[in-house]
Amino acid sequence: MTAAATPATPVLLDGAVATELQRAGIAVCAPWWTTRALLDPDHQRVLRGIHAAHLRAGADVVTANTFRCHDRTLRGLGTDQATVVDTAVGLARAARTDTGRTALVAGSLAPVADCYRPDLVPPDEVLRAEHRRLAAALVRARVDLVLVETMNTLREARIALEAALAAGARAWVSFVCRDGARLLSGEDLGPAAQEVERAGADTVLVNCTTPADTEACLPVLREACAGPVGAYPNIEDRTGTDGPVDRHLPAALSATDFGALLGRWRTEHRVEVLGGCCGTTPTHLSTARPHVHDPEDPT
Repeated sequence: MTAAATPATPVLLDGAVATELQRAGIAVCAPWWTTRALLDPDHQRVLRGIHAAHLRAGADVVTANTFRCHDRTLRGLGTDQATVVDTAVGLARAARTDTGRTALVAGSLAPVADCYRPDLVPPDEVLRAEHRRLAAALVRARVDLVLVETMNTLREARIALEAALAAGARAWVSFVCRDGARLLSGEDLGPAAQEVERAGADTVLVNCTTPADTEACLPVLREACAGPVGAYPNIEDRTGTDGPVDRHLPAALSATDFGALLGRWRTEHRVEVLGGCCGTTPTHLSTARPHVHDPEDPT
């Protein structure tokens, strides 16, 4: 796959950066989450190693650690957006060099507020300003595509997509869902997917959603979209937790079960882009790769 191509063949996304940082003993907590790791040279080396591990496991896309890099998130962190974005994208590109893989480098463009709280989505003018600045920074850092991800409202997804396209980037858009094929806002996934595809999204996906709810979303995506669709589910075992916690949580699915699940989705729903969100390790990816790239003979 080249930087100019849309997914005509199966694409394996990378796994969870936060999961691997926590497994390495690095704190991942509000308000900066994984972004704080970009300020420490030792943590930068860990991040580079995480990206490299995902690539060695077979990922065709490595996502730079820019999930929480909007200006309003960086306030009080003692740095500026250009510095952290350049560092994050540079680490992903360096890992690609380390491994000799020809993978794409994606820049994450996540919700301005909280990916699980649609009630906190700011007004449109705030969204436009924040997404415009981050999308421009990602393009200046030379990402191959902008991944608008974990969007819980159509309103913010549309504005973030507009910002990415205006900056001159290719863009994929991914929604977080529950209760079947509904965004966390309660909006139906089908019309939302159709709208962002018509607005210019190369690929429409669902992420950070349980495997069961993702399963309900896939036929809706396939019916709604003329182009490629994708999914990278949240497989953390969050039993007994109430939202994100600052400790490593094990995966609820074994690598074997995860690989078989992605292979089935690839075959039954013709999903072109597959991977994992929270809880997904390099072992999950390496086990899943043959299921994704050759689902008829995953050996």
